[in-house]
Amino acid sequence: MINLGEGLIPVGITGVGSYAPERVMTNAELEELVKTTDDWIRTRSGIRERRIAGEDTATSDMSVIAAQRALENAGLQASDIDLIVLATLSPDYPWPATACLVQERLGAHRAVAFDISAGCTGLVYGLAVGSQFIQTGMYRNVLVIGGETMSKVINWQDRSTCVLFGDGAGAVVLQPVQEGSGFLSIDLGTEGAGVELLYQPGGGSRRPASEETLARKEHYLHMNGREVFKFAVKVMEQSTLKAIEKAGLTVEDINYIIPHQANLRIIEAAAKRLKVGMDKIYVNVDKYGNTSAASIGIALDEALQEGKIKKGDNILLVGFGAGLTWGAIVLKW
Repeated sequence: MINLGEGLIPVGITGVGSYAPERVMTNAELEELVKTTDDWIRTRSGIRERRIAGEDTATSDMSVIAAQRALENAGLQASDIDLIVLATLSPDYPWPATACLVQERLGAHRAVAFDISAGCTGLVYGLAVGSQFIQTGMYRNVLVIGGETMSKVINWQDRSTCVLFGDGAGAVVLQPVQEGSGFLSIDLGTEGAGVELLYQPGGGSRRPASEETLARKEHYLHMNGREVFKFAVKVMEQSTLKAIEKAGLTVEDINYIIPHQANLRIIEAAAKRLKVGMDKIYVNVDKYGNTSAASIGIALDEALQEGKIKKGDNILLVGFGAGLTWGAIVLKW
């Protein structure tokens, strides 16, 4: 766990943008694809619908739009950006980094660009990485993006996973801010023993693409939902409390929480453990499903547009995901 140390430049979020495809897939449509019902999906996840990218739409396409909106919100041009960090587990290609494609499409030719892979915790990890380049004075303007086309890495015949995920992108601009505002603390964690609870088995150097991996559907997401649920509730509470303590605050001092939008029951269970009312937690999983690394960015953008967050508020971002990974950030808006 780290926080802002002496001699480091304060850094905060100065722009936010998001994008979700126009195509809406309802639970009723899923009833036609797999053996499920609208009631079963809503009861277990809180999801009513999700957005699905078109056949010709890739992660970079949505990420560019979200990034353009974040830059406009921050009052910056693409040429102002020094660094692009893109978090995704559904890149356009295995390599090179999708961030390189975004850099070119944006016209951010001065920017260094790379991807990170931390599953659904990706945006939190990206903010932690990007903020340090500003804190040390190496860069001034950093663009962090979480983008996912989950619809292209899930098995649409697996009812335990295909009902949960959606597509989208969220982008955040980081810049130096006034002393006392911006990031107050960051907590990150990893538990590699849980890798196979949530992963894509095929396509890498462990199980290269072959007729066998295709036949076994190993190029799709595989998840042990029960174990991931238990892990998520535990680490959301623990990481939240650690980040708040490091910031020198209490749970009561937090004005608003933006959690990873994986499952309404997970969010409600974590809120109960923290003794926080749901009125202080933003939820949009019902509209988008789990958009993985994009979810916190999309939720933050919508919360700001709806006036849920005001200047001077203490905000908490918290997520969990494949790896297994988790992380929380406390910042003063």
